[in-house]
Amino acid sequence: MQKLRVHYAKRGRLRFSSTRDFQRALERALRRAEVPMAFSAGFHPHPRISYANAAPTGTASEAEYFELQLRERRDPAALRADLDGALPDGLDIIAVAEALPGALADRLAASVWRLEFADIDTETLQNAVGAFLDLDRAEVTRMMKQGPRTFDVREAVLSAATDDKGLRVVIQHMTPLVRPDDLLQALSTYAGLNPTRPPLVTRLSQGPLAGDGTVGDPLTDSRSTDPAID
Repeated sequence: MQKLRVHYAKRGRLRFSSTRDFQRALERALRRAEVPMAFSAGFHPHPRISYANAAPTGTASEAEYFELQLRERRDPAALRADLDGALPDGLDIIAVAEALPGALADRLAASVWRLEFADIDTETLQNAVGAFLDLDRAEVTRMMKQGPRTFDVREAVLSAATDDKGLRVVIQHMTPLVRPDDLLQALSTYAGLNPTRPPLVTRLSQGPLAGDGTVGDPLTDSRSTDPAID
């Protein structure tokens, strides 16, 4: 049995596809590409695919990941080309590699996001981000399956910087997972930033976190996910 780790992107109009939409498209693509999938046991076997930390619906991403378990060995480069050709444009396979030791979810310790605002000038954005970073806590409330939950957004934001294209922010993965929408809610509540149009949100990368705050590649980076160890 071979375990492969797959890096893909969700681009253009396909950013509006849900996690379930992607799962259906992937299973069709695996059959079309004749990938020798391993299946679970039991009365209703299903392909052995592990998903981890998918971006929210409506969010573009250059850094989505899943794992496949195969019953026969395949060349990762050839599988990447076959699977990319079988998926619709906008769901693009970037890389395939042998899985490193440990669980994929444990390698995804932080995400780098870009938020592009069409109606907020750089100075206004910079002032709002500065006010947010000066806070010790910034609590927001999100509706969960179990009901509303209030949590701190500020602790998860490791860095935030503005430029002429918008805001680049590094968010550590905590419980609950802080999303860009949570950051926008905090910027509105605590810094008075209220865009009239939702920003274009793209996840640029996600992976293991180093002590200097950089985010590595979970396909190739074997360092610890604990910054204190690196």
